[in-house]
Amino acid sequence: MVKHIVMWNVRGETPEQKKEAAQLVKAAFESLSGKIPGLTTLEVGLDVSAVDYACDVVLYTEFESQESLDAYAFHPEHLRVKQIVGDVRIARHQVDYV
Repeated sequence: MVKHIVMWNVRGETPEQKKEAAQLVKAAFESLSGKIPGLTTLEVGLDVSAVDYACDVVLYTEFESQESLDAYAFHPEHLRVKQIVGDVRIARHQVDYV
């Protein structure tokens, strides 16, 4: 199993705009559930701490194998979601581990 964790900061002039952007990212990734071969776990969380160094959104996923994770990168549904996120993100951090 490979765990794939991604965190983003999103655009927004106001807290309400940032919350809206974070909700958009959450909904986009949750729409992938059941659509990606080898993706066994998908969870999306929105930050509630509001500390200045926190990321706004976190994606936690588990894949059956490294090959499943590699295929996910090019899956059409993931590419669709990636476009949505790319339009609202200002920073991205990632960790993959076994």
